[in-house]
Amino acid sequence: MIDPISAALSRRALLATAAGALGALALPAGAFAQQGGRRILVIASNQDIPNFDPHIATGYSASMLLRNTYDSLVRVEGNPPRPVPHLAASWTVSADGLTYEFKLDPAAKFQDGSAVTAEDVVYSFHRLIRLNRGNAWMIQGVVTPEGVTAVDAGTVRFTLAKPFSAFLQVLPWAWIVSKKQVEANLGSDDGQTFLRSNLASSGAFRVRRAEAGNLYELERVANAWKPGGGNLTGAIWRIVRETATQRLQLQRGEAHIAVDLTSEDMDALRDRPGIVRVIEPEYRTFSIKLNTRHGALMDVELRKAISYATNYQAIADAAGYADLMVGPLPNGILGHDPNLAVYRTDLAKAREHLARSRSPNGGIKLTMVHVAGLDQQRRWALIMLDSLKQLNIELEIRPMNWPDMVAACRSPETFPDLFPVYQTANYGDPDNIAFAAYHSSRNGNWQNAVYNSPEVDALIEAGRSEPDEAKRIAIYRQFQEKVVADAPDIFGVLERRKLALRDNVQGFRFVPVASNAIEVAGLSLR
Repeated sequence: MIDPISAALSRRALLATAAGALGALALPAGAFAQQGGRRILVIASNQDIPNFDPHIATGYSASMLLRNTYDSLVRVEGNPPRPVPHLAASWTVSADGLTYEFKLDPAAKFQDGSAVTAEDVVYSFHRLIRLNRGNAWMIQGVVTPEGVTAVDAGTVRFTLAKPFSAFLQVLPWAWIVSKKQVEANLGSDDGQTFLRSNLASSGAFRVRRAEAGNLYELERVANAWKPGGGNLTGAIWRIVRETATQRLQLQRGEAHIAVDLTSEDMDALRDRPGIVRVIEPEYRTFSIKLNTRHGALMDVELRKAISYATNYQAIADAAGYADLMVGPLPNGILGHDPNLAVYRTDLAKAREHLARSRSPNGGIKLTMVHVAGLDQQRRWALIMLDSLKQLNIELEIRPMNWPDMVAACRSPETFPDLFPVYQTANYGDPDNIAFAAYHSSRNGNWQNAVYNSPEVDALIEAGRSEPDEAKRIAIYRQFQEKVVADAPDIFGVLERRKLALRDNVQGFRFVPVASNAIEVAGLSLR
């Protein structure tokens, strides 16, 4: 398991700082805002941050840290979301959609004071492609090392290998590192050891404390290059496993924002003084990944039997503010087929497929994991337990911490039989979910640990490079039909995002992509 804390941090120092942090966190929100002139925002989350490396780390917790400590060429804002200038002050696009040229903001500088140059941008994209982890999937087959060049110190040119209509939308997730700082700490692993627990960044915040399983404290950088923003001097990402505890901390003023609340938590917060609820639609899917490459679920007939045996209405009821998914793509996104034939609870069909499987009488035991403390996932696991009993299949349920779940995705042999996944689109295009969740190049990652279909890969690649919208829609219709036929997932629900804030948080604007990876630079506390 990757340890995000510097190895130099001794256990004694860790315990001492944790004790001090817990004492500080017992103060009400107002005390945070005023203590010593500091204004520190506290965000309650149940997900730890497994890695600081901007070209490796994924998940909403890592995205929160990265989007506040690193910068990208463009950032995303608004609803619907749109790319806006960030490190790049402006850009031009060729008529054929293959060449993008970005002019860097001359004020941009790294936290060590050195200028952000086109060479840093080129180096960052080369490293992202070379490592082929993290968010590299977003540009795979589109951006090549030879296609990223520095025109001059302040201009970088991308010559794409093929048209990609979502190119600007993916750039907010390609973070720029300081070439000088990384190369000075290159080691034998391309700087991975260094960047696991250190920053080489230009963002408005730096990491002040990192305590795995407890909290991560960000501190605003003095004289940050980007002007404006809110009045925060810092922010704390506090690990709170139980959603009910997040809610109570919010009510008591011990947290300013809670990001993992259930529908029941949101109902309990209705009309509570000092609380602002945010319940908004976004492209956020919940599905249960099945191990298609190891164990009993390699059998597609067994996967179909389980798909028909699943109690979908119970999953929807447990979700609260949500709708059932119709196939692998989010409802309403470009190319989604609302009339797609999908699995719904039908025990007769479940038993027909079970009879054609290698376990015609059931009698097997499967394992499902879920995030420890995430009650909604626990309830979904119990629904699957009851559903599988009807097929004489036993289900062992194991709560795990998120970093351990991520580690289990590295091979089919360590991947559990059933693995629940929330996936929130980083950009509003079907490519986001299709590529991340179903392309075989993602194998070994939590979005798609094991599913591998050459036919599906070809459809995904055709869809992401086709410039004609009508043709793209036709491609994604085929993609959805093929994935449903393979039954690699239990297609669950499309959830509305549920966040809650104290009413003294100022400047929050909902953006329907990665909205739980809170951007703090523009926020204030009054």
